[in-house]
Amino acid sequence: MAKKPRDYKKEYRDYHGTPEQIKRRAQRNSARAAAVDSGAASKGDGKEVDHLGSNRKGKLNNKRVRVVSRAANRKRQPKRDGSQD
Repeated sequence: MAKKPRDYKKEYRDYHGTPEQIKRRAQRNSARAAAVDSGAASKGDGKEVDHLGSNRKGKLNNKRVRVVSRAANRKRQPKRDGSQD
């Protein structure tokens, strides 16, 4: 019995196209734009905006952000118990 292959493109579109994810992406883009405007980051500098105390399911709190290296941002993981960092 052959399994039907998964349509990964469709799954990607279905998730990233939801209103919730579009809103979260807009918040991330807004935080990055604010960092560039303030001079904390620039295009091609290899830096990322780190959201401090952000809830994975809730709204991103753009008031508490910092600019860090890509490696530092990807290394830091949120606490599993749901508490803020």
